Amino acid sequence: MPVFLYNIFLVLFRAGTGIASLWNKKARQWRNGRKNIFERMKSEICMPAGKAGNPKPEIIWMHCSSLGEFEQGRPVFEKIKSEYPNARLLLTFFSPSGYEIRKDYKGADWVFYLPLDSKVNAGKFFGIVNPSLVVFVKYEYWYYYLTECKKRNIPLLMVSAIFRSGQPFFNWYGNLYRKMLKCFTHFFVQDENSKSLLQNLNITNVTVAGDTRFDRVITVVENFQPVEEIEKFCGDSKIIVAGSTWPNDEKIIKELASTLPDVKIIIAPHEIHPGHLTQLKNIFPNSVFFSEFKNNPAPGGTKFKTPQILIIDNIGMLSKLYRYATITYTGGGFDSGIHNVLEAAVYGKPVIFGPKFEKFKEAIDLIKAGAAFTVNNKEDLNFCVNMLLNENDFYNVSCEAARKYVYDKKGATEKIALYIQENRLLTK
Repeated sequence: MPVFLYNIFLVLFRAGTGIASLWNKKARQWRNGRKNIFERMKSEICMPAGKAGNPKPEIIWMHCSSLGEFEQGRPVFEKIKSEYPNARLLLTFFSPSGYEIRKDYKGADWVFYLPLDSKVNAGKFFGIVNPSLVVFVKYEYWYYYLTECKKRNIPLLMVSAIFRSGQPFFNWYGNLYRKMLKCFTHFFVQDENSKSLLQNLNITNVTVAGDTRFDRVITVVENFQPVEEIEKFCGDSKIIVAGSTWPNDEKIIKELASTLPDVKIIIAPHEIHPGHLTQLKNIFPNSVFFSEFKNNPAPGGTKFKTPQILIIDNIGMLSKLYRYATITYTGGGFDSGIHNVLEAAVYGKPVIFGPKFEKFKEAIDLIKAGAAFTVNNKEDLNFCVNMLLNENDFYNVSCEAARKYVYDKKGATEKIALYIQENRLLTK
């Protein structure tokens, strides 16, 4: 019965996506990106047979739900590539917000959408790809793909996983999900609680490795390249960088900006579609888009009178922007939940975010360490920012706590790579 209901869900999901695609851009991308996907995969994933003494290259398949999971899995992907240079790497995404941004990622040999789960699709997929190793990042449990992987005896790893007691695996209705867990060769989880929950299900193939995002953000910092236009904008001013903001974040930032005319603010919104950018321009009249600032150089920086606020109208810069911050603000905390706070903390900068952070362990940890602060309204934000700007000792302790927290937790990628090597999941 659970499989029957799962199949109904898949049918309804496909139909719902088709209907939504009539007006929703992401649904349309999701649907169009999967058209003729097996024909495209067959034509692109054309592996040479190999010669005597030079065997056919192995394929490693990594699957990520979206962009955030890609950044989480990226250190593992690149570590495998460096240690097994003859292997070929396939990257798949479920969501358009991952695929559309990373479809040209040079670290992979191929990047595709994952075809919607079904017994037929899973069989076709594995028939074409025939991977030697499969890595799923954090979550994404697709019954037919996982069971097909197990049936073919292909090593299957879950990395940076985190489990909570409220998930279906641990409830009376979660039998099908528990079956999916049995398909994995090994779990690399973020914390002891996740390991304990799995052990309660008699799943013992578990290692507490931590979160590979720590390795990723450290790599970004250690390979930092300055952004000339940002340096010109910042000058000698104190800077607040607000990343991945939503409208509710932007409302209280507007109030903050009016009280701190000498502090410059860089806003990198979560959505950069024209409607939202126009809305931001109306909210912040003394602002300039990054594209305008970049394309209009003149003595002194730009043709504009130096604005207080810079609005980033592209994707991909945020992890660098935090380097220039005095204080950072991570958006999403007044909506569905905060975005990645580690991108800011790794630079040794205090992090502020809204009240919806309970599901994010790193946010809780940073608050306990004195490196992050949560706010419920504009008054809280004003108080917190002014404390950090005016109390030097308080500010410096917060900065050091942020940096230390991130660097103390690096190393998850090495643990995963060592497991792959020691268990000979790939051969050199």
